[in-house]
Amino acid sequence: MQADYDAIVVGSGPNGLAAAITLQQRGLSVLVLEGKDTVGGGMRTASFTLPGFLHDVCSAVHPMLAMSPFFQQLELDKYGLECIHPSLPAVHPFDDGTAACLHRSLTATASGLNGDATAYFRLFERLERNWSGIAADVLAPFRLPANPTEMARFGWVALRSSLSVAGEFNTREAKGLWAGMAAHGMQPLSNAATAATAMVLMLAGHLYGWPVVKGGSQNIARAMEAYFLERGGKIETGFFVKDLRQLPSARAILFDVTPRQLLAIAGHKFSSIYRWQLERYRYGMGVFKIDWALDDPAPFANAACRLAGTVHLGNTIQEIAVSEQKVWDGRHPDQPFVLFSQPSKIDPTRAPAGKHTAWAYCHVPGGSVKDMTEEIERQVERFAPGFRERILARHVMNTADMEAYNPNYNGGDINGGVMDLSQLFTRPALRASPYRTSVKGMYLCSSSTPPGGGVHGLCGYHAAKRALKDIFLLH
Repeated sequence: MQADYDAIVVGSGPNGLAAAITLQQRGLSVLVLEGKDTVGGGMRTASFTLPGFLHDVCSAVHPMLAMSPFFQQLELDKYGLECIHPSLPAVHPFDDGTAACLHRSLTATASGLNGDATAYFRLFERLERNWSGIAADVLAPFRLPANPTEMARFGWVALRSSLSVAGEFNTREAKGLWAGMAAHGMQPLSNAATAATAMVLMLAGHLYGWPVVKGGSQNIARAMEAYFLERGGKIETGFFVKDLRQLPSARAILFDVTPRQLLAIAGHKFSSIYRWQLERYRYGMGVFKIDWALDDPAPFANAACRLAGTVHLGNTIQEIAVSEQKVWDGRHPDQPFVLFSQPSKIDPTRAPAGKHTAWAYCHVPGGSVKDMTEEIERQVERFAPGFRERILARHVMNTADMEAYNPNYNGGDINGGVMDLSQLFTRPALRASPYRTSVKGMYLCSSSTPPGGGVHGLCGYHAAKRALKDIFLLH
């Protein structure tokens, strides 16, 4: 009997939409099913605080969008997507009022690190020069690389711990800037392979920038949706999948969900070994997030911070390392590492005239419901005295709120699972292809597969390419 569709994609986050687009580009009939009333997953924007103030619910700053080979080939600017770049991608202030800056220019960044200019340039110059030859392999499941020599050079640093690589720097500035980047990985800085996160994010800053999307991250989803529909794809919203029996027939089904949700939907179909592997999959730290409506921008003591899209609030590498280790151990730090962003500084559509938005989050133990408002605002005030006086309204989300918004954020884990060494290449299970399940025609395409979290669409892209080869014999 003929199937209703060639392929069905369950979930419309960046990876679900990327999978659907990749399949649709090959002329297949594709249906996307989304539980909410609009597509997007983490790419959504809402007026959380006051009328006229637009806040990104989850993903908000997009270095991986700019870096992604998948997004680069879509040309979504034709569908209304406009990325805006701040003067500085990221800045890391210190208690004495100084700051280390991530510039678009590698040379400018290195020059600002005083005694570590040579060490920083040595770490990134060759990688930046040769990135185009290894990008496809770095941002993919483990495979034989096209350029083994340069890939080995990247891996030699990327697979080390952040603290180990930081030992190559001498200055507080270089160590602090590096630590703030590494902490995006939501692991202790002593863990192996945490250097990979810092390297990719800093390289993205130099090569592509850390843009925000004009009007909010929801516009990424809208552009992807328009691209997909224009090519004949179909989307049904308000369709929350809990059981396979809800689905129309299809030759391939791709799930933009994490292992926990996949088990609930289709676990009874899987082999005992595959089911056992998914049950052992590990989730990591959660996040506590605040969105603010502001009367004026954050009054950072350091002028460079006022120009940055993202500000890392953690002072020294020692303080950041202690904070992240405490969270990993199940505790709440008094001085958490805080990621702060101020999109309205470069995108005036985010707030009424003369007003501003900002957001910040810190890492907390998975499943924590502790209110971290005081700790986060104290950290902001530490580097921007008078910040609290500018707050008009705030909206907070703990890990339970995050998971209620998106069930894929298990315990507030926005990365789809721990991205440590044991789950970096084999997420979610040790198999010939991480995207295949044990059932022919069923695939996982979420951030729980390589290359992991971030708005890059590559998990969905690679899963769709696997399905095209396996089921449709298209290469």
